[in-house]
Amino acid sequence: MTKTVFSPGSATIINAISTGFGSAFGIGLGIEAEAKFSDVGVNCSSDIGADPHLMNLCVEQVLDYYKIGSALDFDDIIPSLDFGNGQGIEVKTKSNLPLGSGLSSSSALSNAVVMATAALVASEFCLEPLTDLEMINMGIDASLEAGVTITGAFDDASASFFGGLTITDNGNREILHQERMPDYDILVFMPDKESLSGSSDVDRMKLVAPFVRIAFNKALDGDYLEALTLNGLLYGNVLGFDNNIALDALQAGALASGLSGTGSSFVAIVDESSIDGVKDAWASYDGRVIETNVDNRGTRII
Repeated sequence: MTKTVFSPGSATIINAISTGFGSAFGIGLGIEAEAKFSDVGVNCSSDIGADPHLMNLCVEQVLDYYKIGSALDFDDIIPSLDFGNGQGIEVKTKSNLPLGSGLSSSSALSNAVVMATAALVASEFCLEPLTDLEMINMGIDASLEAGVTITGAFDDASASFFGGLTITDNGNREILHQERMPDYDILVFMPDKESLSGSSDVDRMKLVAPFVRIAFNKALDGDYLEALTLNGLLYGNVLGFDNNIALDALQAGALASGLSGTGSSFVAIVDESSIDGVKDAWASYDGRVIETNVDNRGTRII
């Protein structure tokens, strides 16, 4: 038996690090996870060389919920898990979502691995399926333990899981608002590694909290295009990225543009009349442009 799951990444509307409140929306780039029974033990691997530690922790969350191997430490479960007849779990992922770029790769990875593993185990042993929020929270707990997130990234995780737009209270893991996004085209600018200058300086990011709250209130009022741009310019400036990338996109007709997450990617929401102009504007920078779209479907078994 095999279970395969696709989980989209997400782009930032409001980065939650400075205030604890965030917003994001699903995008067409994502991660596919395949879970199946294999030889004894837990074996996780990625086609893009991602550290399997987060994947292992996601599997641990599922096994712990179903009390599988509960008498063992997880360090013992990884090599020795046996469902009987010499069966363990193997999870493989493949991705077209750039890692560590502000596009919620960790949230997408966690959602995909948790859902695939849970579906495999529940189906094989006729167990009660996990709820959506149980799966999201397992992925967040694994990400926090792995140290790949500062706030828990409930905004990113929920947008990745459900698709569309979510506005969240990250501290309480609560969705304040959720809606389907229009089917916008999305451009992502990925600067060359040599040009990266950002850092995740939390104290510095908290300096702009009063202004991020203004952007957050715009998102709550439905002005998420303005919120994305204002948030991106604030974080881009405080983290030392080149905001001209976003400003040039806006000058070329983008509906919104700004830094996503803590970088290094910039996103632009465009329409048919502006997409070529934005691509031309970004051609002067060292990096590459990825074309994608809004994802309103979220994490799903395929």
